[in-house]
Amino acid sequence: MEAIEALLTRRSIRKFTDQPVTDEHVDTILKAAMYAPSAGNTQPWHFVVVRDRELLDMVPEFHPYARMILQSPVAILVCGDRDLQKFDGFWIQDCSAATENLLLAVHGLGLGAVWLGVHPRPERIEGARKLFDLPDNILPLSLIPIGYPDESKPDPERFKPERVHLNKW
Repeated sequence: MEAIEALLTRRSIRKFTDQPVTDEHVDTILKAAMYAPSAGNTQPWHFVVVRDRELLDMVPEFHPYARMILQSPVAILVCGDRDLQKFDGFWIQDCSAATENLLLAVHGLGLGAVWLGVHPRPERIEGARKLFDLPDNILPLSLIPIGYPDESKPDPERFKPERVHLNKW
């Protein structure tokens, strides 16, 4: 899949088949995530790969929009490490870039995923912290359920030239 095609055709997938996602695919997805740009090239991220069905099934208890995780065979929690950041607060942009790379890799492999926002909601942060035993210096940003898509979505037109400004507003 060409890069531009991947960018324009990636969609949030919330319905999955019961087909498992291989460890090889997960490794490829994680590698793509770790190739994201980061402030000062600090790469202040960690990833928690979750395959345990019991843990996945508990996520909707603290995240109100996570029901699709009940179908996904695997999810990846993207976290920032306060101790690794060089520029205070930039872990959010860094981990967001890693999350987008992850989503594009998922799509490129023929899988589906959806970005579940954890940060900045305190109840979601605390829920993820407790469920996944995160150390104090680790901040959860996003949780990505991944699986083989059991739905397809059209490619809407999202380009809005009225939102583009040249040189000044």
